[in-house]
Amino acid sequence: MTERGIADWHTVMRARDPREGHRAATPLELLFDLCFVVAVSQAATQWHHALSEGHAGAGLAGYLMVFFAIWWAWMNFTWFASAYDTDDVPYRLLTLLQMAGVLVLAAGVPAAFTEYDFTVITIGYVVMRVAMIGQWLRAAAEHAQGRRTALRYATGIAVVQLGWIARLALPQPWGLIGFVALAVAEMLVPIWAEYRGEATSWHPEHIAERYGLLTIIVLGEVILATLAGVQDAISEHGLSPSVLMVILGGLVLVFSLWWIYFTGAETTFASLRTALIWGYGHYLIFASIAAVGSGLHTALNIAEHTAHTSVHADAFALAVPVGLFLLVLLLLHRMTGTGAVGRPIIIAAGAVLVLVLAATSDALGIGPAVLAIGLATTATLAAELVSTARSASRS
Repeated sequence: MTERGIADWHTVMRARDPREGHRAATPLELLFDLCFVVAVSQAATQWHHALSEGHAGAGLAGYLMVFFAIWWAWMNFTWFASAYDTDDVPYRLLTLLQMAGVLVLAAGVPAAFTEYDFTVITIGYVVMRVAMIGQWLRAAAEHAQGRRTALRYATGIAVVQLGWIARLALPQPWGLIGFVALAVAEMLVPIWAEYRGEATSWHPEHIAERYGLLTIIVLGEVILATLAGVQDAISEHGLSPSVLMVILGGLVLVFSLWWIYFTGAETTFASLRTALIWGYGHYLIFASIAAVGSGLHTALNIAEHTAHTSVHADAFALAVPVGLFLLVLLLLHRMTGTGAVGRPIIIAAGAVLVLVLAATSDALGIGPAVLAIGLATTATLAAELVSTARSASRS
């Protein structure tokens, strides 16, 4: 394959070969991911503030809504790039517009949490989606074989964006109902376009790599959020035993989640159905990982007596995302047939165990509770590795 770069002002947009060897994420895709993690960080920070102030109920709805906008815009670009990445000037400029949109979205996150004002977020989101419409229209113009599908994507996205703009005028609770309806409509667009048109030529290994890379980046955001909490705690009161246990528990927890995600066989997709299941399920994977960082940061606030929430509430705010991560990853692997998580009972037991530990957190204290949740996740990983090794030795 010829080298492509900024010197190629325009390359005719054709479908990439899904069997292309050594297909890896491009530097532009990695830069794109980092811009999105800025928005993830903003959402996690606001969720942390809601937790530490004892407003978890109100904050959760905002967190899930904001995270949908981040995840869906990222996923749509990722799948388009897997099929149609030309890396020429028009492609890069439209990608730049999407990156600008996500930064606008990130700027609107605080208002969405504190005032339930989604105006700036909607503007940023629509900017990203308009850029995506431009990409699909270009694909329709330059790739005749995929024109029907590309036009379906462009039409579907455009119609839903009009709905997002109209939603801003709705009072509550109609605004929330409108959000749910539009989110469902967004997720139906790829199904409608792919199954009624010519399926796009996404690259299975490239898609799997893209999800894995963003998982690593979001885990890095968890470490960054925890570091911010550690710095605050040490600057105020020094390194107490409780803070030290939260640090150790958080470190082994993040490392174990990373290891569990990448355990076993390399993820591949045999069909569009399995790929869609994997992609849609990662809304909960990414959201739960980012929420772990918020829970750890709040745990450090509790350890230093600067939070207005209980040990019990924060322990569940940490344990629920961990348990959700384990169960959703288990279901994704079982439903897609990748087999990377081989013993369902072990993963399910690990999810239950972290919730049980959260239920006993008042007796344990926040430091021991976080450490116990981290060690329980590590034990789940160890049991899975041992079980998988035994099965491999028997076969």
